[in-house]
Amino acid sequence: MIRRGTVSLAACAAVCGIAGGLNADELALGVSYEGNEIRLYSSPLAYEVLKDGKPMVAKTAIGMNFDGVRCDGAKPVSKETKSLSGKVATPVYKKSSVDLSANEGYVDFGDFGIRLVARRDGVGYRFETKKPVTVVSESASLTIPSKDARCWFNRTSATAWGCEETVPEFADAGKLPADAGKMYYLPFVYSVNGRTVAVTESDVNDYPVWNFKNIEQLAEGTRLDAEMERYPKKSVRLGGGWGKDKEMETGGRWIGIKEHDDFLVKTTGPKTFPWRTFILADKPAKLAEADIVFALAAPQDEGTDYSWVKPGKVAWDWWNCFDNIGDPEGCTTKTYERFIDFAAKTGVEYVIFDEGWSAALDIWKYSPVVDVPHLIKYAEKKGVGIILWMAWAQIYGEEERVAEHFAKLGAKGFKVDFMDRGDARVGQFLVDFAKACAKHKMLIDYHGVYRPNGLHRRFPNILNYEGIHGLEQMKWAKPDKDMAHNDVACCFLRMTAGPMDYTPGAMLNQPYGKYSAGEKAHFPGSVGTRCHQMAMMAAYEAPLQMLSDSPTNYEKNMECFDFMSKVPVVWDDTVGISGCPESMAVLARKARDGSWYVAGLNNKTPKAATFKTCFLKDGEWTAEIFRDTADGDVSPQKYIHETKTVKACEELSFDMSVGGGFVVKFVRK
Repeated sequence: MIRRGTVSLAACAAVCGIAGGLNADELALGVSYEGNEIRLYSSPLAYEVLKDGKPMVAKTAIGMNFDGVRCDGAKPVSKETKSLSGKVATPVYKKSSVDLSANEGYVDFGDFGIRLVARRDGVGYRFETKKPVTVVSESASLTIPSKDARCWFNRTSATAWGCEETVPEFADAGKLPADAGKMYYLPFVYSVNGRTVAVTESDVNDYPVWNFKNIEQLAEGTRLDAEMERYPKKSVRLGGGWGKDKEMETGGRWIGIKEHDDFLVKTTGPKTFPWRTFILADKPAKLAEADIVFALAAPQDEGTDYSWVKPGKVAWDWWNCFDNIGDPEGCTTKTYERFIDFAAKTGVEYVIFDEGWSAALDIWKYSPVVDVPHLIKYAEKKGVGIILWMAWAQIYGEEERVAEHFAKLGAKGFKVDFMDRGDARVGQFLVDFAKACAKHKMLIDYHGVYRPNGLHRRFPNILNYEGIHGLEQMKWAKPDKDMAHNDVACCFLRMTAGPMDYTPGAMLNQPYGKYSAGEKAHFPGSVGTRCHQMAMMAAYEAPLQMLSDSPTNYEKNMECFDFMSKVPVVWDDTVGISGCPESMAVLARKARDGSWYVAGLNNKTPKAATFKTCFLKDGEWTAEIFRDTADGDVSPQKYIHETKTVKACEELSFDMSVGGGFVVKFVRK
């Protein structure tokens, strides 16, 4: 018997491409799109992911425990499928629009349902409930269908929820580290059966983020079990210097959790839970083109206007020690006027006031040596916007007041730091503050936060997120720091989830094994070549892109700075060209004026990047090139700047030095 609004399994096979040879009593529903397929099984609940008929995720049990009832043994009540189409314009993104075409299915289990989606770039599933529930736990494991699959991942301490700033690691699935004191955070990427999978999530909102723990080697592959932070029961404000042991009545740096509750979240009505998403690509480089995280996220609230949002570059103070003067002696009104003058002269849209502009972690009191109202007016007259750093403990519970007050003062946005949690409450804060800032036309850079999960689709005023081992790490790096390993890998891991606040642009480039940030870390730099740093401006997605170095160092290197400062921060198109997390990354991006950029990043093994420029389509182009010199391993600040004429589809090759790179701008002749 077919219920109203449902389709038979035979009809589903015709519409959604269900594969044959399976027990129809077990297969609840399957959907596919251009070879990407996800299947849902019942009794017990399980999912499976395939690409071109080959397993990408082996059959894996899933479930949700809400209101004391486990739903993993439920049987379907009804099923339905539909096709989606259309595009959404994306003025603040790596492409000008996102294709929403997909096949979607829904299986109704009574009190809850499971929705499936298949797109050109991947597949996903999510739970949905119809009434208020208390979610005690969710089973969302991953089974890699081969122990020989090469895995690329990040791990953090098992108690460091939401603190996602570690260096990427590599291992075969059968040898994944099973350290009980660590957990894996997303994106988790692996290569299996000649294809690449990136495990991500979308539309998280007021729910804990998805992590993995407990590695188990099974006959069918390697299983990673889900790990999610429970809801906070007792919280406390923590501050002082960098210690987390000083409790505070107001302000502070962190909102620490003293005790967790025995559930993940309590809902107040019908609820759609996060999408468990799987980007599927023919090769690692193509992960850069995926849109599934953005496409599955909630759209903008109806009737909202974000035409005022202005992406751009930011002159940053903290990393370069206030123009290399030092902290706190450089954090003064005079120094900030210097930053503002430099930004105005060079066309940089924003200056950030990092920690130090307010008094002792209290945003309602200014530092006695930083005249914030004067500086905001001074910057406004010169066409420069001011963005204010704040620890989230200084905003928590006063989101509307903070947004309204500093908007009236004339600031343009906030850099919010030190969330360092992965529970549902911090997820709700990200939504609440984004909504308050949107109301008062304020931009946001969510620093000190977990990876993005599509919230910037609903709130385009969220321009960037951290959740990455970024250039700030060079402030305290040891001489043998292997940063290029991290820089390459994050193109395939962290950036797969969305924009990242890496903060590139170092001019004090140093050889491998000889790194020093100078006395008192007043002169931080990078390991690897100048061109490696320049390439990041085009390679890394960041609608609010920090220029990390000081005005003084940039003024000594204006040829490089002039190029970097003019690289766009939003794009018309993105093309993944070549590379993998363990070698190099080469990407092409089309600017909205029709020009193209190609950026290459290399790890510490010298190699050549060779590619064809077929993305240019046709005609002749003028190529402006910055590339490494032959002695880049010992003189990394040296570079070659040249121009040449290139025909579309012509092959180019660049030798990249130790920690090297290149960047090319193509303009049609």
